[in-house]
Amino acid sequence: MPEGLTRSQRLRSLAQWLVFAVFVIGLDQWSKVEFTQLLDYGQRMRVLPFLDFTLLHNTGAAFSFMAGGGGSQRWLFTGLALIAAVVILRLLYTHAAQTLFCGALACILGGALGNAIDRMMHGYVVDFVLFYWNDWYFPAFNVADIAITCGAALLILDEIRQARRRRAH
Repeated sequence: MPEGLTRSQRLRSLAQWLVFAVFVIGLDQWSKVEFTQLLDYGQRMRVLPFLDFTLLHNTGAAFSFMAGGGGSQRWLFTGLALIAAVVILRLLYTHAAQTLFCGALACILGGALGNAIDRMMHGYVVDFVLFYWNDWYFPAFNVADIAITCGAALLILDEIRQARRRRAH
């Protein structure tokens, strides 16, 4: 078995990362319920001169990609999230000794499943954070999107660290 861990150690590590992913899912779903109750659709609440809370529904993927797909994108993106979850579970098991890598994957897993739950329950993803400056707007997002973005950044950081280690040897 790679990385010198026993099956029991791998399963224990997997369980810990799954608890973290479930925490991300819970935080994501809780925040979406709170903002759905707090705001009417499209209503904006100014927080800072460049940040509003606003309730929006995204039927597409990141940055509303394929939002006008007629509904089939709901099942496509849900299916992709479930396939990604299976792949991530396998990676969490096989790379159990790589803490940063697994933390990144757990963030992505929690975020992907948080948005998949929205798609299955509502047919869209609930977004509520909106950054802007003057007439420029960054697409609205949510806690799941934050987790996915942080996970991706951690994957990049992990790869940089791995590359430096390889060069040092």
